[in-house]
Amino acid sequence: QVQLVESGGGLVQAGGSLRLSCVASGRTFSRYAMGWFRQAPGKEREFVAAIGWSDGSAYYGDSVKGRFTISRDHAKNTVYLQMNSLKPEDTAVYYCAARSGSGYYARGVEYNYWGQGTQVTVSS
Repeated sequence: QVQLVESGGGLVQAGGSLRLSCVASGRTFSRYAMGWFRQAPGKEREFVAAIGWSDGSAYYGDSVKGRFTISRDHAKNTVYLQMNSLKPEDTAVYYCAARSGSGYYARGVEYNYWGQGTQVTVSS
């Protein structure tokens, strides 16, 4: 079993930055692929970013490419999402997800474990 706890959300003006953190516990974090997803009110869950466990290869959703960066710290069992140049359309609840596997995964159904989410609100 893996437990995931997100933090770092909040209210920020358009053009600003936030860094989300997701702390994992319960299993060998370094062997898990990690991802970030988001869901805005009335919309479907959207893939944001994913990172593999072996070489740190990252993959991003089209809407965040060039603005968001995913990274992980194995020593701290933590994955981060650095969000720059935020836009009002980035407003959503952001979820951290984990699954075993050596690649990176862009579909929510591919993940076994989810955090409770953290709200990000970007004002115009």
